[in-house]
Amino acid sequence: MYDKAIVYGKVFIDNQFKQTNIYIEKERIAKISDDFYPAAETIDAKGMEILPGLIDPHVHFELDLGFIKSVDDFYTGSLCAAYGGVTTIVDFLAPVDNEIDLERAFYERMDLAKKSIVDYQMHATIKNPKGNLESFVVRMKALGMNTLKLFTTYSDSNRRTYDDAIIELLKLSKKYDFIIMAHIENDDLIDLNPKFTYKDLPVSRPTISETSEALKIAQYTRETGGNMYMVHLSSGETLRRLTEEYSDIINKNFFIESCPQYFTFTNEALKREHGYLYTFAPPLRSKPEMKLMHELSQHVYTIGTDHCAFRMVDKKKKTLKETPLGIGGIEHSLDIMRYHLHDQAIIKMTKHVAETQYLKHKGEIKEGFDADFVFYKTIEGSTIHGNHGTCDYSVYELLPSRGRVISTMLRGSYIIKNGKLIGGKGRWTEDKHRD
Repeated sequence: MYDKAIVYGKVFIDNQFKQTNIYIEKERIAKISDDFYPAAETIDAKGMEILPGLIDPHVHFELDLGFIKSVDDFYTGSLCAAYGGVTTIVDFLAPVDNEIDLERAFYERMDLAKKSIVDYQMHATIKNPKGNLESFVVRMKALGMNTLKLFTTYSDSNRRTYDDAIIELLKLSKKYDFIIMAHIENDDLIDLNPKFTYKDLPVSRPTISETSEALKIAQYTRETGGNMYMVHLSSGETLRRLTEEYSDIINKNFFIESCPQYFTFTNEALKREHGYLYTFAPPLRSKPEMKLMHELSQHVYTIGTDHCAFRMVDKKKKTLKETPLGIGGIEHSLDIMRYHLHDQAIIKMTKHVAETQYLKHKGEIKEGFDADFVFYKTIEGSTIHGNHGTCDYSVYELLPSRGRVISTMLRGSYIIKNGKLIGGKGRWTEDKHRD
């Protein structure tokens, strides 16, 4: 007898929906079959779509910017995640420049993450490194992390990693089997004019700063054979140039992530009455650039939210320099992306993320995998509403959607059931190697 059976649902398997039954044993998927078997508990999922639990590879809970901290901690952030069907999140360690501080940053972040009700993993984060890079990588791997975040910008806060170190890290990524997660903008093309307001954000961080730097980093990746993952690609123009000039490596060893906001809004949003709420980096782009994003969306390998929420009063500042950059979005990412990309969005938020984050037992509904599921109901004419986090607004409120998340299951147990919080205990999830 199985622990649980989920029957009569339309299950997302091999990139399509199929009516079948799922049997769970000891937190994992034991069997998928059209046949019926006895179970201690049987869940009737008729009328529901069953998706793999989503994985968000890009969140910033309790992010300390020095002058302000993002408002969602690991509890409220993971609560938003659960309501949005996200069963695993990947956050970031504080940026460090040496292996000793790396270990300290790891244990500090892990202590905060204990509050999470969904599973979690961490990216190591490096800034303008000192010392031996190979020793840094060896320590990172020993701590169980297989992804390393770096910045090609933010020299003003000493976070920039320069080209010689990037090339060395790319070579090491091939040797030690890890992926570099890069915030890619050309630091020399960013204008930090202290008089700028939030409306000047697209001028401060223009498209050319992203495109030119992305092409350069792609060339380094091609020449070294290393593993690169570009976070939050914002412009269809960048996407077009990359796919035209680097098709041999795109989504093979140069992976592209984008975010719901870049498929949803243009820089015209900054002209709205509350335009200051649409501030993040890289910024929103023009309507033609967003149109290109949609047209070339098949080349976007993963979707991450870059969830980094701040309250309205904290966003409303006189100058851009004072404005904390970031928005929330994890609770509504599935609704937004299914509306834009339909079922093509699912694999970008599940299987592809698992592949690039070394999560071999997540991201698919497959025998032997974790029993992480989203119960989704299509509802014609539905709109986005609700926010279970600490932030007092959502830029996605009242936008159209195809339906909504009804329940979320983590390792075979409900954490959200019929829209009600059941709760749960997230845990560190680790796989040493990609397939």
